[in-house]
Amino acid sequence: MQRSPYDTATALLPLVGGPANVTSVAHCMTRLRLGVADRERVDTEAVRAVPGVLGVVADRDTLQVVIGPGAVVAVTAEFETLLDTATGTAHRAPADDRPGGPAPGGLRAADSAGLATRGAELKAVRARRNATPLKTALRRIADVFVPLIPALIGCGVLAGFNGLLVNAGWLTWLTPALAAIASGFMALISVFVGYNTAKVFGGTPVLGGAVAAIVVYPGVAKVTAFGVALSPGQGGVLGALAAALLAVGVERWCRGRVPDALDVLLTPTVTVLVAGLATLYGLMYAAGVVSSAIGTAANWLLATTGPLAGLVLGGLFLPLVMLGLHQALIPIHTTLIQQQGYTVLLPLLAMAGAGQVGAALAVYARLRHDTSIRTTIKSALPAGLLGVGEPLIYGVSLPLGRPFLTACAGGAAGGAFVGFFAVLGDRVGATAIGPSGWALFPLLTGNRGPALAAAVYAGGLLTGYAVGFLATYLSFDGGVPNDPSPRRSSST
Repeated sequence: MQRSPYDTATALLPLVGGPANVTSVAHCMTRLRLGVADRERVDTEAVRAVPGVLGVVADRDTLQVVIGPGAVVAVTAEFETLLDTATGTAHRAPADDRPGGPAPGGLRAADSAGLATRGAELKAVRARRNATPLKTALRRIADVFVPLIPALIGCGVLAGFNGLLVNAGWLTWLTPALAAIASGFMALISVFVGYNTAKVFGGTPVLGGAVAAIVVYPGVAKVTAFGVALSPGQGGVLGALAAALLAVGVERWCRGRVPDALDVLLTPTVTVLVAGLATLYGLMYAAGVVSSAIGTAANWLLATTGPLAGLVLGGLFLPLVMLGLHQALIPIHTTLIQQQGYTVLLPLLAMAGAGQVGAALAVYARLRHDTSIRTTIKSALPAGLLGVGEPLIYGVSLPLGRPFLTACAGGAAGGAFVGFFAVLGDRVGATAIGPSGWALFPLLTGNRGPALAAAVYAGGLLTGYAVGFLATYLSFDGGVPNDPSPRRSSST
């Protein structure tokens, strides 16, 4: 019998130290993200054992409970209700989806509990190494874009469906309405980026949104910068991000210098004026150049070095996630979607998940007598097929070490497959970011239509599954690499 969101939330609250230990609550695509005051009060193993929890990622002051798409929204709502009842205060915080992990290592005793312990140790090491200014900045930028993903997904699916109707000539009375619904958010996405940027970086959100709104205002066509008339939307989300960051800086400068009696009048006025003029006469132009360069570079990379580009992107995505550097790709994805209608990078990166699934299947086949590991893989595999790879990564491949490397090999092979077709002129893209695995199919499109894009993507997934499986099956013996000692089975 499936556990209700209320039961899951009720079980989690005391295990994370109770209401007094929770400083913030948020969720992303798959995780309930809790800010905690004291990590020592969190019973991580008990949280992991709660029915409905797929995995746990523990950071220094954040606990990420992997629940899965859809279910996490309901559990978060129930958890917030319990907190509100207990404390009378609503908890909110920016969220991101930043799976990560440390460099792989070996594990002598690979039962389910041993893997969980080893995975927790590796993640703790990774968290200490991840506390750098660059990675902190990247995570904050991810905090800006991740809350936009649900709208990107919904509008992306509708845009793809509308494209099918238009191409087929069906429901012509409905397609204009669907086009308006699907395109409205993208037309104003810069405003949302500006609002979130100011919120994340400590400014007044509405001032960030007000400055970013300049980027999409039609009247900018009357403004000339560097001898060229501006275009509405020029610079896109990158321009909005830069404008809002500047607004935060100007606002902070004003707060420390403007008398309190005049703050409510002068601070917002100066913030919008200074950041707005800088946006019109510098940031929009510069961001437009950068945005155009990103689109040109992505198309050139795939058209000329498709298999190599796919191999590198698909093979290195899991290590990028480990290092926390994958957040830098979120604004690039968003820029490509805004420019071209889809991002050609996401289908390549999604191949990393296919290699992970293949590696997990090989471990399952290899460890025939290890019932605990096989049970873990069986429970996590459906989520992995749908693009939720954390349970397999943190519960199986990272602690075992070598399967993580062979999963990367599977991802590289799948990426090379998709990249090969890009050289032939068949680009595969996603109209939104967020899902991967089988869940990405409704968002697929390309320069030659969604049907061909789906076929190429499916071929890449199968290639990733196969290579990840074979590489793992042939190289993994169930023990520590280069360690001749026998591997203990949980069945003995």
